Amino acid sequence: MPEEIIRTLSVDGVRYGYRVLPHDSGSGAPATEPALVLGGALQGMYGWPQMDDQLGPATDVVTADLPGMGSADPLPPGPSADILRRAVLQIADDLGAPRLNLFGFSYGTAIAFGFAQRHPERVARLALGGVPVHIDDAQVECWERAREVLAGGDREGFAAMAADALMCLDTERTVHRRELARRYVRRSFLHALTHSPHATNSLYRALADRPDFSGGLSGVPALVFAGEHDTVTSPERQREFAATIEGSRFLTVPESDHWVVLERAFEVAELVSRFFTEPVTEPVTETVTETEGPRVGAPVSLPRQAGAPVGRT
Repeated sequence: MPEEIIRTLSVDGVRYGYRVLPHDSGSGAPATEPALVLGGALQGMYGWPQMDDQLGPATDVVTADLPGMGSADPLPPGPSADILRRAVLQIADDLGAPRLNLFGFSYGTAIAFGFAQRHPERVARLALGGVPVHIDDAQVECWERAREVLAGGDREGFAAMAADALMCLDTERTVHRRELARRYVRRSFLHALTHSPHATNSLYRALADRPDFSGGLSGVPALVFAGEHDTVTSPERQREFAATIEGSRFLTVPESDHWVVLERAFEVAELVSRFFTEPVTEPVTETVTETEGPRVGAPVSLPRQAGAPVGRT
């Protein structure tokens, strides 16, 4: 496997970086444009090994510590959406890539969607998972309590509250690897808060900023997916959001919640990989079709034509 490349960039004086796992030229030409993965508020460039495995044979895999994340400099005061979108544009330019495949998860969906709205000509395909398009008052109150716990210096208490707030804990609903994912998320929050000097600020921004998913999108083939038990934003609301993207596809992934990328890591990686690499042979004009998602042990099927409905698997 080719060695990864780390590049450092700067936007408005804020230093950040990205990582490229180059496509193995020995296996032929890349099957698609480079794929940039944008994750949650504390998910940096080293958190996506499953995407390396699935997308690596097909194209360059790009991950990033955007401003305010991981090893990057903290974000300046004020709204952050514009600087994050410009950071993505600089990555595309630095790669010399006319277009990118974009995969955004959770917090990263707002960055990816906003970039696609403003630069549709630079996006080959767009995949969005766990879109936090609607946060209700009860969730806001929960996060405010968690912020108070963190402000009081209880990092472990905050990590536990934050993880639980992002997961479906209803034992009547089956969530694959629920406890494993729960422990992993808690440890990840605690590790970031302990080792990153600006992780607390990044979390505060992620909790306080209300991402804008309005305005729709056209001209970009898109896939939106949600865990069937997502308690951050319900699959129904995510489907409504998907309907604002012309020609998009929506599906739910069974036995998973907001952390579908952990609970169904292989299935999500394969789903996104196939979406990015299947040829587009017709214009994307169909309406959104909700389907049942891939199940463990079953092959993930996507249409060979991005304009066709997604079939059940």
